[in-house]
Amino acid sequence: MTGIYPAAVEVSGGNLVLVIVVALIALGALAMAAMFRQEVLAAGEGTDNMKNIAQAVQEGANAYLQRQFRTLAIFAAVAFFLLLALPADDATVRIFRSVFFLVGAGFSATVGYLGMSLAVRANLRVASAAQTEGRNPAMNIGFRTGATVGMLTVGLGLLGASLVVILFQDHAPHVLEGFGFGAALLAMFMRVGGGIFTKAADVGADLVGKVEQNIPEDDPRNAATIADNVGDNVGDCAGMAADLFESYAVTLVAALILGSQAFGDKGLVFPLLIPAIGALTAVAGVYLCRPRTGENGLVTINRAFYISAAIGAVASVILAFVYLPGDFADFANGTVQSDADPRIVASVAVLIGIALASIILSLTGYFTGTDHRPVKDVGKTSLTGAATVILSGLAVGFESAVYTTLVIGAAVFGAFLIGAGSIPVALFAVALAGCGLLTTVGVIVAMDTFGPVSDNAQGIAEMSGDVDEAGAQILTELDAVGNTTKAITKGIAIATAVLAASALFGSYTNALAEALDEIRVTEEPGRLSMLSLQFDASYPNVLVGMLLGAAVVFLFSGLAINAVGRAAGAVVFEVRRQFRDIPGIMEGTGRPEYGRVVDIVTKDSLRELATPGLLAILAPIAVGFGLGVGPLAGFLAGAIATGTLMAVFLANSGGAWDNAKKLVEDGNHGGKGSEAHAATVIGDTVGDPFKDTAGPAINPLLKVMNLVSLLIVGAIVKLSFGEDANTPLRIVIAVVAFAGIVAAVYVSKRRSTVIGEDDAPGRSAPPPPPPPVQAAPPSDPAPTQQFEAPQH
Repeated sequence: MTGIYPAAVEVSGGNLVLVIVVALIALGALAMAAMFRQEVLAAGEGTDNMKNIAQAVQEGANAYLQRQFRTLAIFAAVAFFLLLALPADDATVRIFRSVFFLVGAGFSATVGYLGMSLAVRANLRVASAAQTEGRNPAMNIGFRTGATVGMLTVGLGLLGASLVVILFQDHAPHVLEGFGFGAALLAMFMRVGGGIFTKAADVGADLVGKVEQNIPEDDPRNAATIADNVGDNVGDCAGMAADLFESYAVTLVAALILGSQAFGDKGLVFPLLIPAIGALTAVAGVYLCRPRTGENGLVTINRAFYISAAIGAVASVILAFVYLPGDFADFANGTVQSDADPRIVASVAVLIGIALASIILSLTGYFTGTDHRPVKDVGKTSLTGAATVILSGLAVGFESAVYTTLVIGAAVFGAFLIGAGSIPVALFAVALAGCGLLTTVGVIVAMDTFGPVSDNAQGIAEMSGDVDEAGAQILTELDAVGNTTKAITKGIAIATAVLAASALFGSYTNALAEALDEIRVTEEPGRLSMLSLQFDASYPNVLVGMLLGAAVVFLFSGLAINAVGRAAGAVVFEVRRQFRDIPGIMEGTGRPEYGRVVDIVTKDSLRELATPGLLAILAPIAVGFGLGVGPLAGFLAGAIATGTLMAVFLANSGGAWDNAKKLVEDGNHGGKGSEAHAATVIGDTVGDPFKDTAGPAINPLLKVMNLVSLLIVGAIVKLSFGEDANTPLRIVIAVVAFAGIVAAVYVSKRRSTVIGEDDAPGRSAPPPPPPPVQAAPPSDPAPTQQFEAPQH
């Protein structure tokens, strides 16, 4: 790709020392992750029955991720060679851009896998601690598990970016494009695949177990319970950890790309120093997260977040005034003219990012927390049936999307305004706001992982029957806290995605301008003026691009939700079959075939993840090569705007339904087993793919499409104008990409909507649903049986 950065940018002397210090801080974060991991593993594992259940979850999660990584290796190999084919400044940049694509993908996979592998070992330790030691030790184990993943995210993100800056100097932004693309691409596939797995199992388990059989959520008589617990880890742990890592990596990439242009060599260093501060404050936040007697767990976690964010804010402002000069004329590149004080620009931008994280935390907590009116109102509608539950949840999602988008938009616009009229400075300020938000990522990841760990702990306790009423109440409380923290982290991940996408959009326009500069001397002025018209918003072609960008977000969401529906249907039929064909399940004398359900959702989720992934990669290629660089810019703008609203709507409506169900299960509006409970279960099953599959997957979708556009813009211009113009080849590329999208969607739609017709051999057509079994009241324990791990 053509160069868009000043060639004179070089990191040396004291700046080089600072980057090395950042790399050492990254290694220190990884060491802290190892220490937190040892603290978790040192805790007691509980009874033999708990160990057997946890072992089954571990085996299922490992089997799924191994098969997923084998599938994704094919995509990674193809992307590696396609990156090699794209133009670059020189052969070294071209080669190492592809090499660091693999590094970014590998780091993303590492964060996801290591986070999952610890979570499946921490869940029974949390359950055991709740039974034998009490609430505070159980909560500490869960949060330390999250802290491990948080430190991995911060450490690997900083390590990768700092190594690229040290090794490649002025070419670092080019190489980092590959690093960010690898992280984003793999995270998107893991988010989609893991999201389909977890919600297919969850929805199937709830519809048959809770609604039809009237048994508790994690009752061992339900064949889908192990798959549900596995899904929590491959979706909410592995998938979300990879998602937050790529948010971290891509935001750093955008900041370094724009920083090198606005601040020269210091622009390659300052964006690394801010998240390095965040790594240190995250450790402080972890140690500050100590629950007080009688205190709600969410209050404890929020306090740790706010204190660490405040420390990070103060330290970042001090750093800006110590490190940056007071005038843009003092920067090494000398290309930016602005009357603003760089120290104030950087300080305010970082503070905007930190404030944005804090506001999103409060706003999302309000719309999804059990203590606030929105969720209470959704819970009240359960008295009139499932339809009103769904309507009220949709209303919460729509309304919250507006407020959250306004806050994110205000942050982006505020950061842009402090650029004092200089476009490079304004765009860098937006990227620095993202870096400010990164200072909170260590604690944010810890909050996110806490959710599935506490959820799994409650499941293990219920399946084993080895936890008394007091311990079960502790785990119920922690699970409710975890539901809210998961919703909060989704909101902050969305904000990070928008800031990163906005900065990458600025990088795209800069790349286009530089590409045009290189052909201006040989091209006819008339043809270039026609190209410039592509960026005029008054022309329909840009509007068409915006509509296509918005349409891709809708299609992507629909494909992901439909995939969950098909896979969940397969689970429903299999669980019904087992209740019908295996004698003694309801009495506790027959053992369900847990492994069959795990195999079903593994196969279906891996089969379904390809179509949304291909859409994200091929859509910008089809638009860019087919319609031009102007419509491609409109495409990105439409996708960012629509994706922001859609992601918040899906995440918050799903979170509201989930916690409304928790309210009823806590004894409100009739409690478990009532008609109100059945209504909220339906709402929760609708919301599951909203909040845990489609919604979170939109974040990496936006960044993948922006990075693909950034990578191909030079090639589009080269084939459109200048001596190497080749319109037939450009159109062929667009047609092939469009055909790939059509083929992927067609294959997806060809899969039977009547689940069971095209499934594995030996599975018969689904029988009609059985009448509900009048089991023991849900408050009674399931019949005692010794759990045996399924064979995979």
